[in-house]
Amino acid sequence: MEQTGLIELEEMEFYAYHGHFEEEQVVGNKFLVNISIETDCTKAAESDNLNDALDYVSIYRITKQEMEKKSHLLEHLTKRIIDRIHNEFPQIIHSKVKVSKLNPPMGGRMEKVSVTFSR
Repeated sequence: MEQTGLIELEEMEFYAYHGHFEEEQVVGNKFLVNISIETDCTKAAESDNLNDALDYVSIYRITKQEMEKKSHLLEHLTKRIIDRIHNEFPQIIHSKVKVSKLNPPMGGRMEKVSVTFSR
């Protein structure tokens, strides 16, 4: 029987240089990334072998690499992350990627602004 599982990488924190305003691309800001991935976990659950599992260390690496490339929009950044994850792991059934910018420059107090894509 197939065992579908949800793998979640939660609250990954990065300091990066994304934003529309020039100062955001120079000074930078803190970002949080949350990724959830639905995949068939049957083989990994039965074998207890890392080679049979979705490599979430690689998911983190992909996310880190994309966070290091500047973007003006969170939408662009989020799309790059979700596209790379699906390109490198075709066994993914469904995924959700949420990128949050902490303390965005909005002229007032705001904890974060986020963009979430699903595929």
